[in-house]
Order: sequence, then structure tokens, then C-alpha cells
Amino acid sequence: MRTFVLAQLGLMAACALATTAGAAPKARSEAAQIRALEDRFTAAVRAKDVDAIMRVYSPADGLTVFDVVPPREYDGMDAYRQDWRTIFSGAAGPVDFKVSDLKIEASGAMAYSHSIQTMTWTGQKGDAHSLAVRVTDVYRKLGGAWRIVHEHVSVPVDLATGQGDLASAP
Repeated sequence: MRTFVLAQLGLMAACALATTAGAAPKARSEAAQIRALEDRFTAAVRAKDVDAIMRVYSPADGLTVFDVVPPREYDGMDAYRQDWRTIFSGAAGPVDFKVSDLKIEASGAMAYSHSIQTMTWTGQKGDAHSLAVRVTDVYRKLGGAWRIVHEHVSVPVDLATGQGDLASAP
């Protein structure tokens, strides 16, 4: 009986490994595709290329973005495109942008990530600006390509003062 139970456990473990082994490379491949999307996004922000930025988002009307600047919610590509134009209109020169601590989970045609995104720039009056935000993205695979369908950008808030922590250090 003991041999039978051990054989059953061994078979179950082999099946689990076979299933996991098949899923792991696919998940890594999906995560690599999303990482490449985030790399394109980073390059587009550094170039202040709003059209390239918008290519990482879903072209469908279902895009919703909760950003740190008013209004509370941007619905659709046109609204969010204008948000980026406004951001770049305040930058006199180059923009430095980094995505760090990127964690990605993908399953089927849906995925999500969270990261810290930092942007530094010089304002129109020569003043230095730096902003660190927490970003959670939801992706959907559309036409074989990953696109962001929902984005939530936030900063920690000091509840005593009501002020946001724009440096967002851990």
C-alpha cells in the first residue's frame, strides 16, 4: 500500500511539474513582452513623444487612467493624450524618466504590473522638478499585442497635512 501511495504522489508531482514547466516559459515570455512595452514607454517619455506614449495604451474607448493631477479620472485616449501634452508643456528641456521596481504578473490575455516611476525636468522658469509616483497598470492582449487598458498613478499622502509625498521614498 505504501508503494502505491508513493507512486501516486510521484505521478501527481510529475503532472504538476509538467503543467508548471509549460506555463512558466509562457508567463516569462508574456512578462518579457510587457517589459518591452514599458521600455518603449520610457523611451517615448524621455523623447517627449506623446504619439509614441499613447501607442502603449488601448486604442479602444475603454481606457481609464487615474492620475495624480486633476481631474481625478481620464476616460479615453483623447483625454489622456491631452494630459501628457500639458505635462510636457511645462518642461523647458529634456525629461529624464525611469521605471524601477517593475513587477509583472500575466495570465492568458490579462496582466498587471506595479512600479515606481520617476521623472525629472527643468521648468519653463529654469526651476528643477522631480516627481516619483506609484503606478499600477492593467494590460490586455489585443490583436496579439499587450496594451494598457487601465492605469492608476498615486503618491503617498500625509493625512495630517493633506500633502502628497512627491519624492515617494520607501
